[in-house]
Amino acid sequence: MKVHVTDLKHGDCLLTDTFNGVGLHVLPKGTCVQREEISILIRHKIHYVDIEPRSLLQGSGGEEADHGLHDDFDHAILNYETIFLEALTQGSFSGAMVDETLKPLLETLSGQKDVVALLLLLDRDDIDTYHHSLQVGLLSYYLAAWLGYSKEERYEISRAGYLHDIGKSQVPLSILNKQGLLTNAEQDELARHTTYGYDLIRGSKLDEVTALVALQHHEYEDGSGYPHGLLKQELHPYTQIVTVANIYMSLTTSTLNRPKQGLVTVLRKVHEMGFGKLNETVVQALTGHLLPSFVGKNVQLSNGEIGKIIMNNPLDLFKPLVKVDDGFRDLSRERSLSVDEVFN
Repeated sequence: MKVHVTDLKHGDCLLTDTFNGVGLHVLPKGTCVQREEISILIRHKIHYVDIEPRSLLQGSGGEEADHGLHDDFDHAILNYETIFLEALTQGSFSGAMVDETLKPLLETLSGQKDVVALLLLLDRDDIDTYHHSLQVGLLSYYLAAWLGYSKEERYEISRAGYLHDIGKSQVPLSILNKQGLLTNAEQDELARHTTYGYDLIRGSKLDEVTALVALQHHEYEDGSGYPHGLLKQELHPYTQIVTVANIYMSLTTSTLNRPKQGLVTVLRKVHEMGFGKLNETVVQALTGHLLPSFVGKNVQLSNGEIGKIIMNNPLDLFKPLVKVDDGFRDLSRERSLSVDEVFN
């Protein structure tokens, strides 16, 4: 049974010896996987492993066998909910809980190159503020890594992404949970979450830069954002990263006015926003590192066909070559076709 490392569960047992790309023996046959082993596999850039059929493990693994990265993500989301509710009721939150939640998760994922697989793992139909905040925190981490930031800086940027929407804890729940369209007054109040976030983070004794990202994450380089209509040179570099992560993850989520869109479709839209609205360097890092991860993924095309991306087209980044059954679809030639959905 071959599984992607992001789909491993604690208690899965390796069916064969596992080697990395240069032939180094990493884990022996029979190893029962826990958090540490998943981290080792990710650091060695091993994407798939063979495991014993899970039906044979159910009697011995118990609840532990059901635990894996899914549960690690759920734990981080639940902790964010605790932080959010603490900010709501007390006007501040525990920075220590943020660090205790985020640092171990990032340590586990630090060597994972297939970020698309992680985004698919985090993809759900019921995305809320807590879930979105983790998505933005993780994608901000990878963007920082691709841009060459140090390990310490990557963590600071990820934490800023994780906390970018904490100011929404001060927005009335009647607005946050409203099913219909917001009135102008309600939209104005929701927009204040950036200022609320700055005050909350500073009041919780966290650093100025993390607070600044919360304040600026809806600003655009052309001055069309809020709350202050800042221009490119006025935005902190960390803000430029978190803003791209926030836009990308927001566009993958359905809203009252917009149906859910696939990862490739959203990436194309963010790519277009890199010409004036979003930081071009950050957008190029996102595009240049996500696109290769789509190769080998199963996809659904706009005509309903299911296939697998075989190769990206360097002259038309969002029109790959897709294998469908025994044939191929070259989307650069069949212009009416596009990738609608991506699957692990």
